[in-house]
Amino acid sequence: MKVLMVGATGKYAGLVLPELKKRGIKVRALVRSRESERKARERGADETAFGDLEEPRGLISAAVGVDAVFHIGPGFAPRESAMGVMMVEAAKAAGVARFVYSSVMHPSISKLANHAAKRPVEETLYESGMTYTVLQPAIFMQTLESGWTEIIRSGRFAQPYSRRVKTCYVDYRDVAEIAGEAFVNGKFENGTFELCAPGMFHRGEMAALISEALELHIEAGEVSFDLWADMARIPEGPVRVGLKRMYADYNQYGFHGGNSTILKSLLGREPRTLKQFFRELALRNVKAA
Repeated sequence: MKVLMVGATGKYAGLVLPELKKRGIKVRALVRSRESERKARERGADETAFGDLEEPRGLISAAVGVDAVFHIGPGFAPRESAMGVMMVEAAKAAGVARFVYSSVMHPSISKLANHAAKRPVEETLYESGMTYTVLQPAIFMQTLESGWTEIIRSGRFAQPYSRRVKTCYVDYRDVAEIAGEAFVNGKFENGTFELCAPGMFHRGEMAALISEALELHIEAGEVSFDLWADMARIPEGPVRVGLKRMYADYNQYGFHGGNSTILKSLLGREPRTLKQFFRELALRNVKAA
């Protein structure tokens, strides 16, 4: 089997590439530059195809000759929906048989751009006639890695929304494992799966887990969005605007989920937990010291 992969060099989608290779799947990475082509090859891609998610003809050419497509959209991009729809339509036009889409948990939250943008892509995929698998992951645990050094330095775990609301997470490595399996295992065909690790946690509970992992007291805090975004070096633009709106929604409602039944069933094992994830980060820190 040969798969055209979107996001082969990405921080999160890049975790899917080794899962494909592990299953003997040949990977054609969709790239936009010589630099991303080099990175894709270094990560294990067998082939590359130059293409732009906003250029249908190039996408059709990139998809010709592959059996399946893996797609993940660029979060908060103004035309994320259009890009996803184009990729689905290009795959269909190229005669692709199978399509695996990494969507988002709760695409029905219409006021959040990064959620609402996925719904038209899912709809187009359902109507495409291709065999599909739609994965709807919760917040990626990997998004917590970027602030890990600051947590240790400051002794404080702060995010730009209320520390009292609860949110749910998933380790994207578990999502990647299911994505890889979806190309070779018929039990995932024509299914839409909500993927979440067990439990919902407020900031105090998460700080307690981090404290346990680090054997160091970490307090739960809050920070203004602008200060948080500046520290994260997020420039003005659609991503910053989208994140601000998303965190304002979290501030009021949190992010609900925490039911791991589907994830456990598809994995055939217990999903990775936040406690395990924090322990792993702490162990990395010890090894690097």
